[in-house]
Amino acid sequence: MSDWIAHQDHTNNAKNEKDVNHLFEVKTFPDFSWSYSRHKMLMECAKRYGYHYYLSHNGWLHKSSSLAKEAYRLKKLVNLPTLFGQLVHEEIEHVIEDVFKTGVIPHAAELEHRIRLQLRKAFQQSRDQKEQWMEKPNHYQMLFEMYYHGQLVEKEIEDIHQKLNVCLKHFLLSKSFQEIIKKKDVNLFESERFRSMVVKGVRVYVIMDLMYQDEINKKWVIIDWKTGKRSTDDIGQLSLYALYLMNELEVNIEDIEIRNEYLLTGGCHTYQLTKNEIDNTVEQMETSIAYMKHYQKNEETNEPVSFEQFLETSQAFRCITCNYKELCQKAAH
Repeated sequence: MSDWIAHQDHTNNAKNEKDVNHLFEVKTFPDFSWSYSRHKMLMECAKRYGYHYYLSHNGWLHKSSSLAKEAYRLKKLVNLPTLFGQLVHEEIEHVIEDVFKTGVIPHAAELEHRIRLQLRKAFQQSRDQKEQWMEKPNHYQMLFEMYYHGQLVEKEIEDIHQKLNVCLKHFLLSKSFQEIIKKKDVNLFESERFRSMVVKGVRVYVIMDLMYQDEINKKWVIIDWKTGKRSTDDIGQLSLYALYLMNELEVNIEDIEIRNEYLLTGGCHTYQLTKNEIDNTVEQMETSIAYMKHYQKNEETNEPVSFEQFLETSQAFRCITCNYKELCQKAAH
């Protein structure tokens, strides 16, 4: 199944498994696709890539092996910074939808309160409901820090709360949000959903934070909200989003404006891409796809090579924060 299916609300009991089989075709091997996050994971550690995209496949099914189930559970772990980013993105999405419907702009304190409740819920489930999570990892949350260390570091909690306050204030004052609420001729497109296109015969997935059409200025604006520091990956992701607009909606590159809104610092960076930059994005994607195919035993079915052939990273620091380090440690003994 595709990454989209893997995010759905499957359970491990036999009755629901039968229902799932009626709704979705259960395949022995996952579908092959490409995404920026998939590419990034492979570049960081092929072993992690193998756990995430192959070994965990079908791990929600009752009949799956214990190893597949364990890999699937570990896939569902989320660390505190990642959860923080997810919750801020979800809240931003809700705020923009509500503003378009009601015209009411909320206070930062209200948004902060809602996110704090979600963070507290994740902590409580991680602390009190580990057994339930082990059985149904899609129904409960488990923080990486709680699973591996049994506690959260006080300094990390303080940092998250400080970032939360800053990010939400910067969002409400951001160029993109202010532009959206002040302009009348704006067509808002559904955000945070899976979109896909086919490049050289391969399904490519993208998830945009926000996209809208400015009818007055005849521009398509793509926005990526960033809750962390600036990264060299930022422009690459935006280039991929622009490629989607060009391929799927036949938008001219001159009519596409892409932005990174850095909520931690309050800065906004706007880019006007060139055709050469888009061509480079396609070339890098094709190179990445070719590399991924080295780990296929059968290209038609996407059957992987033997798991021993997925090489572990030589950068030991990556192992510290990897969801699957438990499996690597077991394999080493």
